[in-house]
Amino acid sequence: MEGGEDILCKTSPEKKADWLRVAMIRMDNLLDLPTRKAVREGCACRVGRQSSKVSQAVARDNVTLEARIAAMNITFIAFGGGVWMQDNGEIIVCFAPKDPEGYHCSCLPGAEKPLSVTYCYCCGGQLKHHFQLSLGLKLEANPRGTALSSGGKTPCTFSLGIKE
Repeated sequence: MEGGEDILCKTSPEKKADWLRVAMIRMDNLLDLPTRKAVREGCACRVGRQSSKVSQAVARDNVTLEARIAAMNITFIAFGGGVWMQDNGEIIVCFAPKDPEGYHCSCLPGAEKPLSVTYCYCCGGQLKHHFQLSLGLKLEANPRGTALSSGGKTPCTFSLGIKE
């Protein structure tokens, strides 16, 4: 992760985004998808004790999968964009509001150019953690589209597939 030692808390958001853009390209070139995904999912934030308590409460207080998904929408575990289940059993999570014009990545607000979707597996790890606790299911998280990878043209949307 050459150059990472120069990225400090006081580093500008634009410089952080530029460094991460290059770092994600390096990861894409050097690592296979399962490895990249595992590394980035391991970087997930907001998976601590307090956040996890909310997810566990969703599971405890709601019996059916449908009720748990409805509760996930109320608790804003998915940042308020919405959670729904498709007919094929896939769970969709959208971080953006209903009108996503001007939507940007809250994790990397200084990004002026698109980044590899590899960066976004971090958010996938966060979703996977909370939804597995809330729904009581083993899940696989995959980005369908993200603000970072699309240059702000697509809202952050993930699919959560149920693993057998």
